[in-house]
Amino acid sequence: MPASSNFQQAIREAQSGSLVGPNVVNKALPYVGGGMVLTALGVLSGLSLLASNPALFQPLSFVALIAEIVLFFMATSAANNANNAKALPLLTAFSLLTGFTLSGIVAIAIGTAGIGSVGTAAFATGITFVIASAVGRKMSDSVGQALSGAVGLGLIGLIIAMVVQFIGGFFAPGMFGGTGFELMIAGFGTVLFVAMSFVDFYTMPRRYNDEQYLAGALGMYLTYINLFVFILRLIIALQGGGRRD
Repeated sequence: MPASSNFQQAIREAQSGSLVGPNVVNKALPYVGGGMVLTALGVLSGLSLLASNPALFQPLSFVALIAEIVLFFMATSAANNANNAKALPLLTAFSLLTGFTLSGIVAIAIGTAGIGSVGTAAFATGITFVIASAVGRKMSDSVGQALSGAVGLGLIGLIIAMVVQFIGGFFAPGMFGGTGFELMIAGFGTVLFVAMSFVDFYTMPRRYNDEQYLAGALGMYLTYINLFVFILRLIIALQGGGRRD
C-alpha cells in the first residue's frame, strides 16, 4: 500500500519545521469562534435593518465598509505587534461591521435559495474547519509549503478574475455579469478557501509567536468568512441568481 505508506511518512514529518509559536493555534481558536459569533450578530442587525428600513441600509453599509477597512489595518498592525489589549476591541468592532456588510449577500441567498442556504453554508464551513484542524496541524513541510504556494497563486488568480468580472460587468454584462462566470468564480473561490483553511493550521505556528495569537486569529477568521461567502455565492449561482441584478 504505497499511497498509505507515503501518507503515514508525511504525518511523521509534520513536526520537522521550525515552530515559532507552538501554542498559538490553541490560543487563537477561541477568538476565531468569538469573531464568528459577533459576525452573526452583525448579520442579524443588517437583516433587521433591511426589513424595517431598506432605503437606509445601502448608505449605512457603505459607511460600515469604509470603517471596516480602516479597522482591519489598525487591528492588523496592533495584532502583529502583539498589542492584544488594543487589537481586541478593534477586532470586535471589525467582526460586527463585517457581519453587517455581509447581510446583503445573506439576504440575496435567502431570497434566492431560502434560509436553508445560509444553514448549508454555515454547516459546510464548520465541517471544513473540523477537518482542516485535524489534518492541517499534521501536514509535512513539503506538503504544507507546496499547498501554501498553490493557494497564494490561486488567490492572485481569484482577485484578477473578480476585477475582470467587476469591470467586464459594465461593458459586457452578458459575458461577465451572468450566471456562468459567477458560477466559475464562486466554485473556484470555494475550493481555494477550503485549501487555505488547511494552510492556516500549517502556517500559523510557523509565522506567529504565542503572543501574536490575535494576528493568527484574524487570518483564520478571514479565511472562514470568505469560505462562507463563496459557498453562498455558489449556492446563489446554482439557483440561477448569479449577479444579474
